[in-house]
Amino acid sequence: MGLRCGIAVFPGTWSERDCAHAVELAGGEPVMLWHAERDLKGSDLVILPGGFAHGDYLRAGAIARFAPLMAAVEGHAAAGGPVLGICNGFQILCEAGLLPGALLRNSCLQFRCQSTHLRVETDASPFLSGLGVGRVLEIPISHGEGRYYAPPEQLAQLEAAGRVALRYCGPGGELGDAHNPNGSLHHIAGVLNAAGNVLGMMPHPERACEPLLGSADGLPLFQAALRQLARA
Repeated sequence: MGLRCGIAVFPGTWSERDCAHAVELAGGEPVMLWHAERDLKGSDLVILPGGFAHGDYLRAGAIARFAPLMAAVEGHAAAGGPVLGICNGFQILCEAGLLPGALLRNSCLQFRCQSTHLRVETDASPFLSGLGVGRVLEIPISHGEGRYYAPPEQLAQLEAAGRVALRYCGPGGELGDAHNPNGSLHHIAGVLNAAGNVLGMMPHPERACEPLLGSADGLPLFQAALRQLARA
């Protein structure tokens, strides 16, 4: 049996099976965690996948952050356990205060579903360890509210502390508005908590885990986290 990877499921979640497939490809054991439960079922790692939890009513992630399961997720994170929030999962983590900032409506006011390039900005995370700072990954997005925002002073603190994990970029790693699909400040596609064990990202690595999907660049994130856990 591999390391257990708990995958949160809320009403409206739709990427849990894709995440389970990615976990299996990486050598882990996926375990589904229903939002009304309070038990992580021995999960070594927790994933909050994409979708529209509770229909994104009120605000994306605003209802899901009060789910009984989130208390267990917060405890897992506080104890140093790795947590990955993807798309809607990133929104939930921000609403829950586990990550700074907020995800606003895309600057184009359109839902965007497309391939993007991401530049790895740090390796100070279980999910990015060994990937190489500066490496460019091709991973798709699928969201309408993915524009990362934080007040100027908070952005400055994130930058100074090296907590910007991923940035939207061009194929060669270059930054520019043409490569920023949602208007995120500082081209931010993913951020870390202060300890580095919680990563939130809008792009979907589980949808880029084998060549048949057009890219396998997302699989190393799952592999890296499981490799780090196996060494612990």
